[in-house]
Amino acid sequence: MEGVSNGGMLYHEVQEAKLCAVHCVNTVLQGPFFSEFDLAALASDLDTKERQMMQEGTVSAAASGDFLSAESHNVSLGGDFSIQVLQKALEVWDLQVIASDSPVAEHAQIDPDLENAFICHLHDHWFCIRKVNGEWYNFDSLYAAPQHLSKFYLAAYLDSLKNSGWSIFLVRGNFPKEFPIASSEASNGYGQWLSPEDAERIIKSCNNTQAPQRINATQQDSDPYQEILLEMEDQDMKAAIAASLMEPSQSMSRVETSSPQKDNEDTKDDNKDSEDKKAQ
Repeated sequence: MEGVSNGGMLYHEVQEAKLCAVHCVNTVLQGPFFSEFDLAALASDLDTKERQMMQEGTVSAAASGDFLSAESHNVSLGGDFSIQVLQKALEVWDLQVIASDSPVAEHAQIDPDLENAFICHLHDHWFCIRKVNGEWYNFDSLYAAPQHLSKFYLAAYLDSLKNSGWSIFLVRGNFPKEFPIASSEASNGYGQWLSPEDAERIIKSCNNTQAPQRINATQQDSDPYQEILLEMEDQDMKAAIAASLMEPSQSMSRVETSSPQKDNEDTKDDNKDSEDKKAQ
């Protein structure tokens, strides 16, 4: 069990743009240790080294063409970083990032509670599951606060993520014990320090008043953004249906076939024809 760190407080970052990799690294370290600019610098350094290796190696020009291009392979234009960037950032603190299916991670598959942190990745989203002061928390930046996980649920949750296509990585090493919370660097605009009680209160409040289905879906689905995408698709479908109902040709046909006024006019015409025949 870890000793009490940061006065028992939890450090959490809420999603900002596409900076989930930054949020993930900082919640692993439990403090605002890195900014997006720091990770971008690491990505640039990795790109440079990769290009140098390609130029110095015996790889054919066709095979090395992508790496020799100006486009980065470690950070996208949208701000998503590669696992290599996260590894480099954590190596600064002598921490190792290990794939969960690696032979050295076998014990973690049997009893994940023996570990201290996991990094989870799918598509362009990263988040951290971290043991802080002996308790497990989900520090997904899509959540308003860290979500407490029991030891039993931790194993089931990790298995569920793996089965849904998520890549799971272990983080091992000597984690920073303290961050100077009172310093000017204690907040980066999207980070916050919370007591476990405050975090629980915020999660309960979100479940009760905001969007509990989003939090639950994020835990169960393979993609944290899937629920949002489904909602957008549903709204688009509803808009398309509404627009089709308002098309002039369909509207006119509905009026012509169902208008009470037209039915009355047809009845009057029939009555007039009958009266004309009688007069004759």
